[in-house]
Amino acid sequence: MTHLCTLIADHTTRVITPAVRQKAADVLGRPVTEAELSDHAAYDLAFEPGAGEDLVALRDRVRHSLDPLPIDVVVHAKEGRRKRLFLADMDSTMIEQECIDELAAVIGIKDHIAAITERAMRGEMAFEPALRERVALLKGLPEAALAQVFKERITFTLGAHRLIATMRAHGTHCVLVSGGFTHFTQGVAQELGFHAHHANTLLVADGELTGEVAEPIQGQNAKREKLESYAASLGAPLSDTLAIGDGANDLAMIGVAGLGVAFHAKPAVRAQAAAALDHSDLTGALYLQGYTDADFVERWEP
Repeated sequence: MTHLCTLIADHTTRVITPAVRQKAADVLGRPVTEAELSDHAAYDLAFEPGAGEDLVALRDRVRHSLDPLPIDVVVHAKEGRRKRLFLADMDSTMIEQECIDELAAVIGIKDHIAAITERAMRGEMAFEPALRERVALLKGLPEAALAQVFKERITFTLGAHRLIATMRAHGTHCVLVSGGFTHFTQGVAQELGFHAHHANTLLVADGELTGEVAEPIQGQNAKREKLESYAASLGAPLSDTLAIGDGANDLAMIGVAGLGVAFHAKPAVRAQAAAALDHSDLTGALYLQGYTDADFVERWEP
């Protein structure tokens, strides 16, 4: 069987019962082979699609049949599901915050900046001018505030440590790519175990932010180029890559990756991505690659 319908749910809900799996199999409407990835939390239903069958429509039928249960449904090819290259967004993906919003909180303008961030992540305004506008409002913020914000306000998304540690342990090259700032990607990459990180650089003079960011700004095209560049350097086809993110500036890399995953994403991103994880934590990206609970490494140790 060449394809999989993978069902994933939050571990705490235990909603993927035998009856639920049978309901999904009935919608698939053909013989399936079931494999457990995680008890009551993640399962593969292997099947053979018909010639020219619309797999997106098939996925949507399975998903709708399971409503309102909080279950993610992804239909994808079985071959090559484990990826050699992984690119991840940082803000609201590997961490739970938008770093620029947390910097704004220090000077009491979080609501104003967060509103701009939300519009940019939804694709309602271009990323580059939105970033320049927000950074300009941070002019005069002490550089020391960046380390303080990282220490006091930044938390890691559930499953982030496990995702990177497991993929690295199985030979995947992991890269953090962000439209945020190197002050934060450096710490996040080190804590989680990424091989490399790329982001924007905030300009500093006399110990304070100047209100400017180094050009060129690292937006969605830069993320796509990083994916293509790393794949070429590894000698890996794009089909052997995984990209994950939540905002509009992640769409380009999600679109060219072998498996592009929208993680708790904005509607425009969810609509365009091949796979969407709306209910699972980041562990879901491991199940999509066929990892089971027994394969997991909880934390990367250099």
